[in-house]
Amino acid sequence: MHEADFLVVGAGVAGASVAYRLAEHGSVIMAEMESQPGYHTSGRSAALYSKRYKNPAIRGFAAASGVFLVNPPEGFASAPLLTPRGLLIIGREDQADAVTDQFTPDQIRDGVAETLSVDDAVDLVPCLNRDYLGAAMLVPAASDIDVNGLHRGFLAASRRAGVKLITDASITKLSHAGGKWTAETPQGQITARVVVNAAGAWADDVAAAAGLGGLGIQPLRRTCLTFDPPAGLDPTPWPMAMDAEEEFYFKPEAGRILASPCDEHQSQPTDAQPEEIDIAHGVDRVERATSLKVSRITHSWAGLRCFMPDRLPVVGADPRAEGFIWLAGLGGFGMMTSEALGRAAAAAAIQASLPADIASAGVEASAVAPERFLS
Repeated sequence: MHEADFLVVGAGVAGASVAYRLAEHGSVIMAEMESQPGYHTSGRSAALYSKRYKNPAIRGFAAASGVFLVNPPEGFASAPLLTPRGLLIIGREDQADAVTDQFTPDQIRDGVAETLSVDDAVDLVPCLNRDYLGAAMLVPAASDIDVNGLHRGFLAASRRAGVKLITDASITKLSHAGGKWTAETPQGQITARVVVNAAGAWADDVAAAAGLGGLGIQPLRRTCLTFDPPAGLDPTPWPMAMDAEEEFYFKPEAGRILASPCDEHQSQPTDAQPEEIDIAHGVDRVERATSLKVSRITHSWAGLRCFMPDRLPVVGADPRAEGFIWLAGLGGFGMMTSEALGRAAAAAAIQASLPADIASAGVEASAVAPERFLS
């Protein structure tokens, strides 16, 4: 039997982040269903950091996390977690309104985004097809996130703080008695006062194991692929280019070009795999918008982006069960918001208020609380 004050279910970036913070308040065990942490969504992310989002909760969590991402604690990472990239939102003539609707007037006034001419957009990304473009806006401060560095940083910092990671430990049953939860796993029983459900696509399954109804988390499969640029064309300085209605995006990636059709296919929790039709859609959409010709796919993969019905994360204590905390539904924002989300979930686990910097960034606890899905 393993015993701790806190049991964190899932060792992806969400679980590792909250475990790192909870170690300040007691003993922590992370239970990971796979043989290694980050096998699913956290290991398949092509993350970009930006404060461009109109929703105040996402924007607030991103802003609060950004302080950490720019200046992590000494020894947390061996290289910067953020690398300047820029984000170019593009659209056809019929998508011009969709381009500008990405941003509030305040964001444009404050320089979060700036309008570009077609010529300016092509100067930034020379492969863009002038005849395709009707509008463009640039988010200059967007940055690539070192996904592996961030996740591994949380795991290593957690380990140094005394967090115990148990792998191959899927939760088959959770029962509550005498002020403690007991989790049944293939690695034996784990007991803890508080359970944090950071199980990603399996979050509703963990709730069911605890005798609770799920909150409606929906895993959506997304496909990515990489290919070589044409000879003599160096994509390294390009910003990420994203269609205004998220029909596709592409960006430089280690000398190659990474692209996605931005597909969202409903899925059961699973080891997601790419499908040929989605790869073909990604190639077609990029080739229509650019002069690029994809002769060979160098790599392709798929991952599950997990959303709640309102597309906001769920963070906080479940009122139906003592000591059961949700940290799920991070959608496509998990990496860029993970540090602040981990602190918010840790605060809920110790029955504290939302951290002041997160609240002052515009996040209201009620906007992400589990209660919003419970009648």
